[in-house]
Amino acid sequence: MEEKKQKILNLMKDKDYVPMKAKEIAMIMKVPKNEYNKFLEILGELELEMKIQKNKKNRFRILETTYYDGIYRKNQKGFGFVKIENIEDELYISKENSLNALNGDRVLIEIIEEQNKVKKGEAKVVKILKHEKDTVVGIFQNNKNFGFVVPDDRSLGTDIYISKKDFGKARNSHKVLVKITKYPQNGKKAEGKVLEVLGNVNEAGVDMLSLIKEYKLPSTFPEQVVEEAKKCGNKVDKKDIPNRVDFRKETIFTIDGEDAKDLDDAVRVQKLENGNYRLEVHIADVSYYVKEGSLLDREALLRGTSIYMLGRVIPMLPRELSNGICSLNAGEDRFTLSCIMEIDRKGKLVSGEILKGIINVTERMNYKDVQTILDESDKSVIRKYEKYVNEFKLMEELASILKNRRMEQGYLNLDIPESKIDLDIDGRVTNVSKYETSFSNEIIEQFMLTANEVVAEKFFWLDAPFIYRVHEDPEIEKIQELNKFLFNFGLKIKASKGNIYPKEFSKILEEVKGKEEEKVVSNLILRTLKVARYEAENKGHFGIASKYYCHFTSPIRRYPDLFIHRIISKYIDSNYDVQEKWIEEHKEKAEEGAKQSSEREKIATKVEREAENLKKAEYMESKVGDEYDGIVSSVTSFGIFVELPNTIEGLVRFEDLGNEYFIYDEDRKRLIGEKTNKTYKIGDKVKIRVKSASKLLRQIDFEILN
Repeated sequence: MEEKKQKILNLMKDKDYVPMKAKEIAMIMKVPKNEYNKFLEILGELELEMKIQKNKKNRFRILETTYYDGIYRKNQKGFGFVKIENIEDELYISKENSLNALNGDRVLIEIIEEQNKVKKGEAKVVKILKHEKDTVVGIFQNNKNFGFVVPDDRSLGTDIYISKKDFGKARNSHKVLVKITKYPQNGKKAEGKVLEVLGNVNEAGVDMLSLIKEYKLPSTFPEQVVEEAKKCGNKVDKKDIPNRVDFRKETIFTIDGEDAKDLDDAVRVQKLENGNYRLEVHIADVSYYVKEGSLLDREALLRGTSIYMLGRVIPMLPRELSNGICSLNAGEDRFTLSCIMEIDRKGKLVSGEILKGIINVTERMNYKDVQTILDESDKSVIRKYEKYVNEFKLMEELASILKNRRMEQGYLNLDIPESKIDLDIDGRVTNVSKYETSFSNEIIEQFMLTANEVVAEKFFWLDAPFIYRVHEDPEIEKIQELNKFLFNFGLKIKASKGNIYPKEFSKILEEVKGKEEEKVVSNLILRTLKVARYEAENKGHFGIASKYYCHFTSPIRRYPDLFIHRIISKYIDSNYDVQEKWIEEHKEKAEEGAKQSSEREKIATKVEREAENLKKAEYMESKVGDEYDGIVSSVTSFGIFVELPNTIEGLVRFEDLGNEYFIYDEDRKRLIGEKTNKTYKIGDKVKIRVKSASKLLRQIDFEILN
């Protein structure tokens, strides 16, 4: 689409071009008849984006003024920012120049002042291309003759006015879902009507339901989709067994968290006579059940990924599949796509092949028990799994070799702890702590990484339609910013344009390992890196220091994995002789699947983070006045963020830094006291008191004590 737009623009920029009608442009560009309607669509989009203009005679010409489109990010004070391509810093939009755009709206802007050394560039919104939200979740307030809703998303930029006839069954302090009927204009607030009452603001479960509604998550499956899933049954089709490699007599394990329900990977390791290792990674053959173009497939693409919201899962596939026939449950025959690898004693791949298999998992294991066996810390657990102890020791041996090889190549071992949030039966927080991992987690991590690389490389060289997991090199400007922080720790990453290596980052991580600043430096590096995404083109994975990478190992919960399983199956079934027409069709589908999956992943990440922030704030509401030791995790122009050992982070505003006025040093990202020169920088240890916490605002405020 973008390529076709650019071709039209290039034609109109030509010095010999004169304004023409759509049909004339189509003739010059040799647009086929069957693509003419699509061509008109593209012209319409260019017109909407104010890149071209149609005169009274329906002739098109290019617009002289340059407009840019981007997403408007609104501040609660009324002004906002828009980030556009090829300009590093965001452009400032004053309240007067915002055209009443709301947070998240896609807008068209005109730059009115270029960026200079003193201040940001400034722009004005000339058109709102698309409102991000047409529904809003918030708290209803009744003012007798009218009502209003205060959105949960406080950055939205407007309360929603509700006339009495549109109250529905809403009462004071109800959480409600509101349809926006009129967007704000000429200083007036937005207007809306109550679509659904979610419950009282303090009612158990309403907080998570609010997030589901706010992000329009598909919390239930359409009946027809569930029926299609049920038709898959709960036993494998015996007719297809002869077409598969039979691994059912082998000792194969799943190793997952204790509460995992969808088990999509199983493993086995053997020591070969030549001293090498045979690694088997068996992945649930979900594509056998979820056929291309089926209702299940369309629903899975729509969802893109499973979303995990603290005790509540929004799955990609119905539980009849995810917990049933597709889950590699112990003692049950299951179809798989199996990656069989031979790895030498230095961790180098000798060979790798992908087969259609059938397995019967010997034992379902969890990380805790496997680690107990490796540590030899509980005799009762060792006795229970006595006959498998050597199997797990061998897995540990191979995983260590694989990890060491990765580290030598520059694999970024970012040890950033996740939060463990414990909930009671009503979904209320009882405790927040750091999620402890062990080498047993690493075993599965290393085996899955290896399988993903093998699959990606094989299908890259086949030039097959595929979805890769892409993580591009960080920008040199970002590394220069990072080095300003690392300077405080006597560290530096050596890099120049076109000469950025993961090894440089991994050296720094090794240097700080086990030191107090390890976590802070890991977080700084994470913020410097680009966000990984899905693409139909292989561009390598910087963080894993890998030329070829994909997601193959979780087809129950990720659409890209399911898509490439379908590709792999086609190639295996065709003995790797696939028709060119099929390949071209599926290259287009790969692009569509990659784009949709990346978008859905962004939403899933945002929802999961919001759920966590909400529950952390709820937990800290009962801790107001308590004192803690923490570490400065971020320094901004409005205060500092402090992280506690339990992973909870709070903001210390300027007014809560004591009696001194602090100056923000943007270059070094630190605060300097005007009188005493006292500084606050990333990594500093501080003592804080919890000043306030609000679950509704998803906000925690601290004050400094030292």
